[in-house]
Amino acid sequence: MAPVAIAETPVPVFNKKRDGQALEEMSDAIDEVNVLKANMKKEQQQQQQQQEKDLYEASEFDKNKDKSGFRQYENACDRVKNFYQEQHTKQTVAYNLKARHDFHNKTRAEMTIWEAMEKLNTLIDESDPDTSLSQIEHLLQSAEAIRRDGKPRWMQLTGLIHDLGKLLFFFDAEGQWDVVGDTFPVGCGFDERIIYGRDSFKQNEDYGHSIYDTKFGIYSPGCGLDKVMLSWGHDEYLYHIAKEQSTLPDEALAMIRYHSFYPWHNAGAYHELMDAHDKEMLRAVKAFNPYDLYSKSDGIPSAEELKPYYMELINEYFPAKVIRW
Repeated sequence: MAPVAIAETPVPVFNKKRDGQALEEMSDAIDEVNVLKANMKKEQQQQQQQQEKDLYEASEFDKNKDKSGFRQYENACDRVKNFYQEQHTKQTVAYNLKARHDFHNKTRAEMTIWEAMEKLNTLIDESDPDTSLSQIEHLLQSAEAIRRDGKPRWMQLTGLIHDLGKLLFFFDAEGQWDVVGDTFPVGCGFDERIIYGRDSFKQNEDYGHSIYDTKFGIYSPGCGLDKVMLSWGHDEYLYHIAKEQSTLPDEALAMIRYHSFYPWHNAGAYHELMDAHDKEMLRAVKAFNPYDLYSKSDGIPSAEELKPYYMELINEYFPAKVIRW
């Protein structure tokens, strides 16, 4: 028998110098924008929500929460305007094809989910140890809010891991613009309902393209969002990992992939690309959204105390234990 080449287990690559605090400040500023946008529709959504049980029952944890203390929308927008200008310029079809090719052709590190959460903490800790809220605390806040509302175990785990894709910042990211921010499709026309509208894409090489900037572009009506390339970032990165290495249900995968797709789940854009499956997934993403946006202002949970409970969930839905990142 001919000798078989055995690939060595990749060594985690964490030596890339990154300003984790700057990324997290930008991520928080982006979240503030979306909190304020969501608040504008909150009352209308509450009136339209059906009184259903389990997953689709209206969230309880934020009913009495004062959301007026969040930064005013125009001020938050000022903070992220330059970020979105760069993101909207550089998120092209060509870049997204390359990002997906790179994703599928190498393993960046091998870690458990909890190890990845601890690593994500260094986005803040390595650059500003005095920051009040760590990544793991935000993830636990989201998960605990979902748990208190009695939502399914898989949804609690989804809350725990939904931002783990920010690990991308340590690996292949070219900046902040391909890690955080609202997501949108590439390969079809840029919709006015994307934050800052179509004009913010004028420097993107796909803007005005004879195919990529038409209504459906490289897609077809009703093709389904599974066939659509969303701008590459922490959502897409973790979605592909969870899809390939977990037993999480489709609703959880949708929550991970689409939680930053605000033009779709908040503003109603790109619905012409949806299929019947996407309509159910939209409901799931809308059910998840409050736990991402509003849980950050809750009390700080203890990772040490909660770890045994969440390790049980992790082991239930990630049977391989060690994840290829």
